[in-house]
Amino acid sequence: MSRTARLRLGLGAGAVLLATAALPAPAHAEDVTDYSITVDPSTRGPAIGKSMYGVFFEDINRAADGGLYAELVQNRSFEYSADDNASYTPLTAWTVSGGAQVVNDSGRLNDRNRDYLSLGAGSSVTNSGYDTGIAVRDGETYDFSVWARADAGTTLTVTLRDSGGTLATARRIAVTKSGWARYRAAFTASRTSATGRLTVASGAAAALDMVSLFPRDTYKHEPNGLRKDLAEKIAALHPGFVRFPGGCLVNTGSMQDYSAASGWQRKRAYQWKDTIGPVETRATNANFWGYNQSYGLGYYEYFRLAEDTGAMPLPVVPALVTGCGQNKAVDDPALLQRHIQDTLDLIEFANGTATSKWGRVRAGMGHPRPFDLTHIEVGNEENLPNEFFARFTRFRAAIQAKYPYMRVISNAGPDASGTTFDTAWKLNKDAEVDLVDEHYYKSPQWFLQNNDRYDSYDRSGPKVFVGEYASQGNAFKNGLAEAAYMTGLERNADVVELASYAPLFAAEDSVQWRPDLVWFNNHASWGSANYEVQKLFMNNTGDRVVPSTATGTPSAQGPLSGAVGLSTWATSAAYDDVTVTGADGATLLSDDFSGDASRWTHTGGGSWTVQDGQYVQTDTAAENTMVQAGAPSWHDYDLHVKAAKKSGKEGFLVAFGVKDTGSYYWWNIGGWNNTRTAVEQAVDGGKSTLIDKPGSVETGRAYDIDIKVRGRQVTLLLDGQQWGSFTDDKPAEPFRQVVTRDTKTGELIVKVVNDQSSAARTAIDLGTSRVSSRARVTTLTAAPDAVNTETSTAVAPQTSTLTGVTRNFTYTFPANSITFLRVGQG
Repeated sequence: MSRTARLRLGLGAGAVLLATAALPAPAHAEDVTDYSITVDPSTRGPAIGKSMYGVFFEDINRAADGGLYAELVQNRSFEYSADDNASYTPLTAWTVSGGAQVVNDSGRLNDRNRDYLSLGAGSSVTNSGYDTGIAVRDGETYDFSVWARADAGTTLTVTLRDSGGTLATARRIAVTKSGWARYRAAFTASRTSATGRLTVASGAAAALDMVSLFPRDTYKHEPNGLRKDLAEKIAALHPGFVRFPGGCLVNTGSMQDYSAASGWQRKRAYQWKDTIGPVETRATNANFWGYNQSYGLGYYEYFRLAEDTGAMPLPVVPALVTGCGQNKAVDDPALLQRHIQDTLDLIEFANGTATSKWGRVRAGMGHPRPFDLTHIEVGNEENLPNEFFARFTRFRAAIQAKYPYMRVISNAGPDASGTTFDTAWKLNKDAEVDLVDEHYYKSPQWFLQNNDRYDSYDRSGPKVFVGEYASQGNAFKNGLAEAAYMTGLERNADVVELASYAPLFAAEDSVQWRPDLVWFNNHASWGSANYEVQKLFMNNTGDRVVPSTATGTPSAQGPLSGAVGLSTWATSAAYDDVTVTGADGATLLSDDFSGDASRWTHTGGGSWTVQDGQYVQTDTAAENTMVQAGAPSWHDYDLHVKAAKKSGKEGFLVAFGVKDTGSYYWWNIGGWNNTRTAVEQAVDGGKSTLIDKPGSVETGRAYDIDIKVRGRQVTLLLDGQQWGSFTDDKPAEPFRQVVTRDTKTGELIVKVVNDQSSAARTAIDLGTSRVSSRARVTTLTAAPDAVNTETSTAVAPQTSTLTGVTRNFTYTFPANSITFLRVGQG
């Protein structure tokens, strides 16, 4: 068997066989290759900072309480409210036996912990924990505590059980003081369970608050600490920074303080002073994502997480312009000044001496040494760029006047393009902002098409922080697309200074957003395919780009083709006079709904009926109510439709190029709560925005909508006036590469993504004669639709050794793979 045949056999069978064969693979003139990669080590590429890749934590998908925060008792202070979630009461997650009621009066524990439980004599209260219950492991210790007020001599009995019986020996706690006091006990689990229940019973009348059960074995053994397995998954990434606490938590809700003067605001933007000090004195708050947040995981704990994982802390503070669809600028000079001062106080909390006002608070919490904060972000995804920037400049001026070393980060709005994005970037450039935060959630195709996004960015302008990005799925195909895109981030490390996938965590039984990097339940956690991609890049970044080039994949694109469709989003709308005319003038579809709607196929939700010669969708709660007509082969046509909004939150969705329920284009007129008009492209369920402008529709007014498709060019007209146009002809390149150098080890790291169903035999020229004959190989490969679950890790790295490496050698990258070759320098 020839060397070439043996190499093909080994690599075709996967990286594990390659490790066994350990075959040299020098190039020969007669070798036939699909691609070539040429490395130029004599040219210095951009340096890559140690903090380039990090993590972004937001309390979404129950990421904090019931997640990273290790507390096992849900609603421990009886503060749940209908303000948090319509289904909540102060006794959510609790079951009472006997007489008990939640009280909010002057006998409370403190002004910020306002509710407490009044428990009658001989009564008990039981907590169900999160998910299926309170999870404990055999032999591990759990620390119980409660704030209680009762007559001295009262005894509290605390038990931990599941349906199978006792999980730990019961504890009896004697109340020794007449006022509020904290009482403690410890449990050692006698067996493992994920369905435990904690019960507190009292022989006499008692008041209870802050009922708590904590695993003693928290991450780094911190008190009031973090769930160990989740924190360890962050640590395993070796993040360069931790961005916190949001996200939409930062700039949604009231900007007022938590105080009697403001009516005890429960729906407030996240404010750091609410979250520090003893946990029983911290505020609780309605979470933007539809539940309650206790702030047990607060700013101090975030700073400790960054420190414990070796990461740079990167807090985000509100700029008094709400985001995430709320789009309101708060016009209150005194309140603005108070938030600016709060931000200065935050920096002092992080960096001040232990004798300064806020440094003393930090020291009192157990950390006299400063946290060395160097970056702070003001605002998040504001869709009002001028109003945001007027406030941002006030923050930046005050921060840099007192702390000139502080890098103050701005943002570019909620998407990767559009009017808001362009306006924000112009303001940021003109003001010479340090860093601009870009966010985008796109289809895998968008990531494959936009590897060159930062190639053309101004090298002398603000640096980029890609603070939130993901390809809208947790299958390996999503990870492949993200990996291909990350090669472009690294290649442009002189522009892209920081980057973090988002969101970080999701509880599998409480999901507000998909995809997510790490999934968990009350007893287990697992990294997604995307997590494995991030981990591979974050642990093999290198510190300087080595310029390299690669051949591309030939591709041929036909005309944009597909059926047409009508849809709504939380809106009732009426459509009429739909016509589709071919470029040759032939009528492909004409429907004035004078009869039935038999030519339309209902593929979405909602309720469609023909009413008075119109096709009407009446359900104002339904999202994406798509109906479609025509053939997937239609191309080069004109689509005309009349539309009128009847009621609801938004406007119209007119689709074209419809392939199936997950792949289409639509003109979203009056979307995002009737504030924006955009063209979106969906590919396999993931959407990307192609054009985005401010825009709204009037209820009851009829609009003429025309869409002209020619080849891959589309022109859109609203009431006879051209609104916009685009050409969708950018190739989605499936073969991407970047090369970096690890100065510490002296290795070149050749990183290659092959996002296609066939192997890619590739000639590699390292451009230097000083090459070690052996290379370390790490490969991620799996079926495109493979996902990781609690019980199955379909996407996991495989390591091997490649021998016979020379300056010029040939390597076959497996189908659907990400491969890192670490090659020593002679």
